[in-house]
This record gives sequence, structure tokens and C-alpha cells, in this order.
Amino acid sequence: MNRWQLRIGLFLCSCGFVLALTGFAIAQKGFAISQNGDGHEKLAVQIAKSVERATAEFIQIPGPNPILTSGSGWDSSVVEAADLIKDHHKYYLYYHAVGGGGSYQLGVAIADHPLGPWKKYEGNPILEVGPEGSWDDMHVACAYIIKEKADKFYMWYSGKGSGRDKELGRNVWDIGLATASSPVGPWKKVEQNPIMKDFGYVGGVVKHPTDKQYYLYVAHVIGSTGPDYSPMALAIANKPEGPYDQYEGNPILKEGSWGSWDDGGFSEAEVYYQGGAFHMFYGGTKLHPTRISSQESIGYAYSFDGKHFTKHPKNPVAIREMQPNGEAFAEVHAYQEGPLIYLLHTLRYGPGQGYRTGHEDLGIQVLATQRPFKVRMPILIKDSVEPGKRTSLGDCKPLCLDNITNVALTFEAKYGAQAEPLTIHVKSSFDGITYDTIDKDTFVIPALAGQEVRQTFEVSPNVKHIKVEVENPDNADAISNVSVYATVGG
Repeated sequence: MNRWQLRIGLFLCSCGFVLALTGFAIAQKGFAISQNGDGHEKLAVQIAKSVERATAEFIQIPGPNPILTSGSGWDSSVVEAADLIKDHHKYYLYYHAVGGGGSYQLGVAIADHPLGPWKKYEGNPILEVGPEGSWDDMHVACAYIIKEKADKFYMWYSGKGSGRDKELGRNVWDIGLATASSPVGPWKKVEQNPIMKDFGYVGGVVKHPTDKQYYLYVAHVIGSTGPDYSPMALAIANKPEGPYDQYEGNPILKEGSWGSWDDGGFSEAEVYYQGGAFHMFYGGTKLHPTRISSQESIGYAYSFDGKHFTKHPKNPVAIREMQPNGEAFAEVHAYQEGPLIYLLHTLRYGPGQGYRTGHEDLGIQVLATQRPFKVRMPILIKDSVEPGKRTSLGDCKPLCLDNITNVALTFEAKYGAQAEPLTIHVKSSFDGITYDTIDKDTFVIPALAGQEVRQTFEVSPNVKHIKVEVENPDNADAISNVSVYATVGG
């Protein structure tokens, strides 16, 4: 054993791990190996980084779900997750949706914070299906956006043309590219489309930090592990328009062994690069004979070269059981800001007690990567509460208190010309679906006629879920601009 091997061994032992890493196994994980001292030092650093990633702590905090629901017209039926980016001081949530026409098209919503509240862009849909007979005349979906210049945005997306399934005898999606000068467009499809044929659902694109090539990550071949599910694959190009070459080592991430939580493959996964590593968050599937009833939670995998990925040993890192009646966290996309990772996903509901059964909304999970942490989220937003009325439990988002050690609720509103003290009712639940009829806590807001009021209350996190109701006992005037924000910590 030489001195570098000894140092590596001592380091691993000091971390409390016993790792049997041969040169071949290390190379398979994408580590660089050489016989000189610099190579050994690099190897030691990479192994240290691997240990760090493998032991990373992820603390799940469910967001104020659902954060976006179906509307009318083009997105009246189904909404599903596509991407989440920040540009200047605004956040942009991309989604694909189906309306009365039966085609997936792409839209965007805008907010001041990743947890909302989100407002749909008035110019939706921002990317529509192509004309009849074109390569994407049936569906456009699965957008991923990169900003390359102050006024240059690229959108990779999956498109489906009529007759493609019949042509190849299976579920076929091609890849397209569009450009714009702003996050909302107008988006223009490039003339080279499709830039890659038969390559599945777009999950993410990374411009490699070293070779500057574009790494396109997709779920492909669709249906190879289960209906609408697949392993993850990679294609590489020198420029956004291509041409793209499939990576010879595909698939880069395979379904788990039979009986594991992700033995059905993946619905979609985003890959991004940060802190010297490639990070993949994916919707891992436990298959059900009826596809819509398949159960999905969120897993994490990491890589140092963008090609060889290692699954986190404590997967899944975000479980569907934390969401009331949650059946699946699908089409996962990630946005990291400091120690918090925001996981946008399609939220599919189970049979449960009828709560949102048969719907697909957009949801979000927050992963804190360190303690202590603080997360602030809107749980109740109302334009007004009419005289003598109170909000309903259905107006409030469920707040899950697992992993939480402290909670504060901040109430804001504007009183009418004549005011009576408002009452905040806090209700608790063991499952997030059925709530107690008796208040867990009751708070009274002093009356300040015609004025704006704000007050913060501490709530004990000794229950699993809470919601709030706001009561306006004033029979003469409504209260306006009503909001309740929860700040949770641990």
C-alpha cells in the first residue's frame, strides 16, 4: 500500500465507511485515475466528493400543494410539470396541458417565489402544436429552458406527430428546439426540427462545464419498463441545434431491481450541474397494472462526468405519502437555491376518500440540505371574505408538519370601514384529508377599521397536518387582500 492509498483509507475510515473500490469500479463511476501523485490526489478528492454526495441529507418539506391546477380552454383537462427557472427577480413555471382539443401544448406561470402564489401567463399557450402533417402536429410537451445570453433563451421539447406510433409500432416522441428573447416568448421553432428523432421525453439539458458540449437527458425508450415509463438516456451535441449522437453507454440510469421502490422505471428526470457534480432527481415508479395507478416517489442520483450516475443509498428522497392522497410525484424537475432544492412535479392523486381523485395538478416538494432551515409558503390567498362569512378548509392548502420543529402563521388583510375582530381557526388532521371539527388553536385579530393588519402566531407542530379558516364576523363590511403564510423550520 502506498502513501496515497493509505491516506484514502484513513479518510474513509474517519468518515465511518468501509468502501471496497477497485480501479475498475472507480473508472465505472467516472473517476479519473493516473499513476502520478497528482492523479492520486485527484482520486482522493473525487472519492471524498462521492462520500459527501452519498451521505447527503435531504429533509422533505411538502409545498403548498397543489400550486397550479387546470383552467379553462386549452388547459382545462390535465396539467403536468415541465420546468422551473428564475430570470432576474421572477420565477417561471413551465407546464404542458390538455384541453378540449386533446393535444398537449405548453404554457407558463409566473411568481415572485418558487412556492408561489403562481399566476398563469395571459398569452398561454406559449408553444402550440404544428400544422397538420408536420412532425409535431399532435402534441408538444416536456419543455426544458436554458438562458445563454441576456436576450437568448433555448427551449428543448418533445413533440409527437400523427402516424409516428403506427410507423414504429410503439409510443414515439421526437425532440424539437425553439428560441425566444424572453422567458414567455414569443417562441419560434427552429428550421432544423426535429433535431433528434425518436428520443423520448426531455428531462434536462446541461452545457458541460469542461467540453462545452450539450448533454441532452431524456426518458427513453418510452414503454420499455412499463406503460409510459423508461430508463434514462443521454445524447450529446456541439450546439443546441445538433446534430446529436446517442451516448454509447445508454441507458445511464436503469430501473431498480424487482421489488424495489423504482422497479418500474422513470416518468422523467431533470439533470443539472452544480458544485462540481451532475444532479439527477427523478420520478421512480412502482408499477400498477393500471398505468394511472402506478405509484411514484422522487429519487436522487449523482455523477461527476454526466454519464455514470450513482443512486443515493437512502432513496427515495421525497415520498408521495407526505402528500394527502398522493399517488404519484411524476415528471420531476429541480431548481436549487442555496441550501433548498425545489422539486416541481406532476401531482397525481389516489382513490383515497375522493380528494381530487382522477386529477393531475402541479405540486412541489422542498428538500432542505442542512439544519437549521426556514421555509415560507402561502397556504391561504383570498381576494376577500364577505360580511358574516368564513373561508372553507378547501380554500387552504394542507400544511404537513413532519420534519418540522417550529411553525409560525402570518395573517394579513385589510379591514372594512366598520370592523369587528377577525378570528383565525387552526384545524388539525392525521391524514391531511379529514380535519377535526374542534379548533387546535384559535387566534383573534384586533379590529382596526379601514386599516391593513398583520399578525404572526406561533403554532405547536404536535400534529401531522393543519389548515386554517378565516372568519369575518362583521355583518356590514368584507375584509380584503386576505393571506396566511406559514413559516416552518427545523
